[in-house]
Amino acid sequence: MIQFQNVSKTFRKARVLDGIALDIGLGERVALIGSNGAGKTTLIRCLLGEYTHDGQVLIDGASPRLERTRVLAQVGFVPQLPPPLKMPVGQLVGFAASLCGTDPARINALAARLGLNLDIIQGQPFVKLSGGMKQKLLIAIALGRDARILVLDEPAANLDPEARKIFFELLAERAESATMLISSHRLNEVSSLVNRVLEMDLGKVVLDDKVADDVSLSGILNCRVCVKRMDAALAKALSTWKFRDLGDGLEWQGEVAGPDRLRFLGMISRYVAITSHVSFTEAQDV
Repeated sequence: MIQFQNVSKTFRKARVLDGIALDIGLGERVALIGSNGAGKTTLIRCLLGEYTHDGQVLIDGASPRLERTRVLAQVGFVPQLPPPLKMPVGQLVGFAASLCGTDPARINALAARLGLNLDIIQGQPFVKLSGGMKQKLLIAIALGRDARILVLDEPAANLDPEARKIFFELLAERAESATMLISSHRLNEVSSLVNRVLEMDLGKVVLDDKVADDVSLSGILNCRVCVKRMDAALAKALSTWKFRDLGDGLEWQGEVAGPDRLRFLGMISRYVAITSHVSFTEAQDV
């Protein structure tokens, strides 16, 4: 469904993406994690055809940059930063609905589930809405179309706790019908939804963990964690998981139950800036 073929991107001599090679299949629900500056948003913008780049990006075999209208008709997108649109809310909903051939009432209903009543803000310019209201409307527009691919860049960042809960319920309802790429700092938040985790650092994919196989979900995994420098907080967290320090707090080894893998990765993701390697191998029965 989605292919990145040796994709690199440079801004002012700074290499932001460095030879990304990825295949994301139909029905995969992928969490994209990493610290600020890791390259997540640039990767998403290349996927949407917004940037020129080296290498090739394909969605369902077609280039999102060369065949934008046809390719992006399949994509629902929620950006990290809302665009500064001066268009009134009612007009925006009507315009978005007409582009994807959906009923504006469907977008209104999704917004209402998120706690946003569009009827009372129809005439307000989008740019004048609060951050949370903008995010709810953008989510309703993205989910209000029959998109085969959902690309979500920190989609829950401005949502209140109740709206965040409902948002992930809405995504779960689409789990069987859409491929998802969700950039998030909160892996624990999406752990019940995703079946693959990609971690980026310095423009590279440093972890690609598929969690849908039954053996891994039911078994015990040997895990090795390497860090760039000793960190007391990470050492305490790993000790809580009963990991062993193999030397000066720089290399750790332990076991993680299959069902706990995403919870463990959620903990590790808080220390992505100092983590250089994480690997899992299936524990062998003795």
